[in-house]
Amino acid sequence: MEELLCKIRDCRVCKDHLPKGPNPIVEASKKSKIVLISQAPGRIVHETGIAWNDQSGKKLREWLGVDEISFYDTDNFAILPMGFCYPGKAKTGDAPPRKECAPLWHEEVWQEMKNVELKLLIGSYASNYYLSKKENLTKKVQNFEDYLPEYWPIPHPSPVNRFWRSKNPWFEDDVVPALQSRIREIITGKS
Repeated sequence: MEELLCKIRDCRVCKDHLPKGPNPIVEASKKSKIVLISQAPGRIVHETGIAWNDQSGKKLREWLGVDEISFYDTDNFAILPMGFCYPGKAKTGDAPPRKECAPLWHEEVWQEMKNVELKLLIGSYASNYYLSKKENLTKKVQNFEDYLPEYWPIPHPSPVNRFWRSKNPWFEDDVVPALQSRIREIITGKS
């Protein structure tokens, strides 16, 4: 696994298309139980080299009901974005993740991880890649039970999505407590 992670971190496939250059962000261990499949690192994460080291990460940890120590323990959580490098800014939020990363690296990472109990699909890029594109993200999140036990789609925790959250209070009222319960079961090994 470490050799593969080093190869990914050394990847320069998209170097000419990245405004701040390559800095692939990926974390995993052979023992990872939960895989966080998200969009791509933001500017702060690119600069610090620490995944989810921003407001989105703070909100995600809140939704998962975990502290930073549990979150950054790769035996608990692997971090496998759709795009490993910061893609730059777009009109609202960050640009879409580069399309090269997931097809190039995800399958190799899956081959190394045998203890995965849950793949958390964070945002539309991850859910569209791993699930049907026919349903929009809101429907996927509402119907999360249809994708269990392998996948659990959730919205991206970015502050940009605060309007989605305010229009869909059922997510934090109903889905988040169920998600926290499942995360706790997986991490502690107790159902």
